[in-house]
Amino acid sequence: MTFMDWLEFGYWGLFLAGFIAGTVVPLSSEAILLAMLLSGGDPLVSIVSATSGNWIGGMTTWYIGHLGNWNWIEKYFRIERQKVEAYQARIAKHGAILALLGWLPVLGNVIVLALGFFRVNWAVVAFWLLIGKIARYVAIYLSIEGLA
Repeated sequence: MTFMDWLEFGYWGLFLAGFIAGTVVPLSSEAILLAMLLSGGDPLVSIVSATSGNWIGGMTTWYIGHLGNWNWIEKYFRIERQKVEAYQARIAKHGAILALLGWLPVLGNVIVLALGFFRVNWAVVAFWLLIGKIARYVAIYLSIEGLA
């Protein structure tokens, strides 16, 4: 699917792209948001659609980490146990605030998965993850507004 194909589904397509990008499939929800905005999509609805999908996708990743099923983690996320365990000290030191980085490509999934695996409180993770994802999508919107 191309970026324009996602736009055929409107805001639901943007939500779905955000969800998929927040879980296991490498997908640029940022590019789809950008295409939506440049094609005249409502900025607030676009940001809410992309953010909510990506946030729910991120919390799905947290939950899979929380389940701790290494067969699923290695099969679907292609993340090795050593990579997750390498975050144990950082998580012990910084805790749920690391979820702010959940928007980072590839690395963000590892962080969020590790937060789930090490049983960091889901509500606090959800809060920081939402803040990070909103900030990223708002920054994208502001970057194109600055060009106008």
